[in-house]
Amino acid sequence: MGIVRFLDIAATSAAVTATSGRKAKIELLAATLRRLDPGEIVAGAAYLAGELRQRQTGVGYAALRDRPPPAAEATLTVGAVDQAVAEIATVAGTGSQARRRQLLGALFGAATEVEQMLLAGLFSGELRQGAQAGLLAEAVASAAEVPSTLVRRALLLSGDLKLVAFAALTGGADALAGIQLRVGTPLSPMLAGSAPDVATALLGTGVPAVADAKLDGIRIQVHRSGDEVTVFTRSLDDITARLPEVVAAVRELPLREAVLDGEAMLVDESGRPRPFQETSSRAATRGAPVSGLRPYFFDLLHLDGTDLLDEPGRTRWAALSGVVPAALTVARTEVETEEQAAAVFAAALAAGQEGVVIKAPDAPYDVGRRGAAWVKVKPRHTLDLVVLAVERGSGRRRGWLSNLHLGARDPATGGFVMLGKTFKGLTDELLRWQTERFQELAVADDGWVVRVRPEQVVEIAFDGVQTSPRYPGGVALRFARVVRYRDDKPAAEADTIDAVRALHGPTERPDSGHS
Repeated sequence: MGIVRFLDIAATSAAVTATSGRKAKIELLAATLRRLDPGEIVAGAAYLAGELRQRQTGVGYAALRDRPPPAAEATLTVGAVDQAVAEIATVAGTGSQARRRQLLGALFGAATEVEQMLLAGLFSGELRQGAQAGLLAEAVASAAEVPSTLVRRALLLSGDLKLVAFAALTGGADALAGIQLRVGTPLSPMLAGSAPDVATALLGTGVPAVADAKLDGIRIQVHRSGDEVTVFTRSLDDITARLPEVVAAVRELPLREAVLDGEAMLVDESGRPRPFQETSSRAATRGAPVSGLRPYFFDLLHLDGTDLLDEPGRTRWAALSGVVPAALTVARTEVETEEQAAAVFAAALAAGQEGVVIKAPDAPYDVGRRGAAWVKVKPRHTLDLVVLAVERGSGRRRGWLSNLHLGARDPATGGFVMLGKTFKGLTDELLRWQTERFQELAVADDGWVVRVRPEQVVEIAFDGVQTSPRYPGGVALRFARVVRYRDDKPAAEADTIDAVRALHGPTERPDSGHS
């Protein structure tokens, strides 16, 4: 082992991207992992996974556009890059934007062209090099010469591949075995697959099954040990200070230790959920605590010294109902037929919820995995919109036109109203096609955004419509993704801004009365 150059990480990333075989990818990653010094493992493993060790850096797309010329020679090491990014991430206070820009410029200025490409992908989060968590976990096992089952289990319990890599490469099997569920340490939540309808969902789970209401809130994982309560998000960020009412509710439960899985949501006076945008914006508010977010739990992973992860769902849920009152649990109904599940789905929608999650009662809690044991069913919305502009891609999409600016037709003016952006759902084939297509339609190009004639219609799927002061129409789409391009439909037949607003429902008051 020795000091590893950042160029070596970039070269490995490029090689993994160019390699199709799974075994060959694992060997490339493992060879680089073996070379990392203990002090480089956490950052190096993160870079190989396509992410930064630091969750938030304050660096946006605009800052990545203005890069200095690349360096002629490679001088950066993994440790130097990690130190530079850490300094960028901690910049705050007066003049922070200029200071962050200065530090970012110095980092990019010391990077060669291939290193700049990797850095841009890491900062933007758009690096797609084929080193998924499962693949890198196999590489860690190979590099550390330990069973892959130990690595996967440790990863599921800790939720942090970087720390698992460090444990495996420095302490081997014994260090990995020491990674257990620990109250106070977040673990990757079990995820639900998707189905277009309840009938398809039941094919995956089997019957009998349970149908949980899918709340329009934010996922929370709550740990309690004595009076100490900690609240984590789905991405394992600590938001305890922001949710005092959740903390207070869990402190009142008749237990000593627990790990609870659920949602936090705002509700109105009648008990109906408020728009997701209100819930998410309150939870995301930094600084002072926010009120009004109530917890609703649907699973129990640990209770008073006993781990329940490997117990069947029905056992965990019975334990949950024994310590959490019905008012703080997600509505759950056992179903044996498609008709029963459809009735629960309709009732959930009528109550203002997103849909349902169909669950297999005999399945364990599959930490960090998305499978057939939990299957979500939501109404699917689509709109035919017009592409107004497209942004140049970075990382793996460098050289292609990627992020679409979407607009709805405005009958009053004959123009188009922007509703948001998306690069979701774009295959390599679509990226190649749209790059050629929008170069033909281009009317302006500032080097980052290419404005195009509003002629191309695209079908967009989305999860909902939310209020947005960011866009002139006052609304934006939630989780927009490309379904297909509609060459059979002219822009004059695209959906209107009035149709989009109708999906949003009545205009919400900007102040719901919560502080």
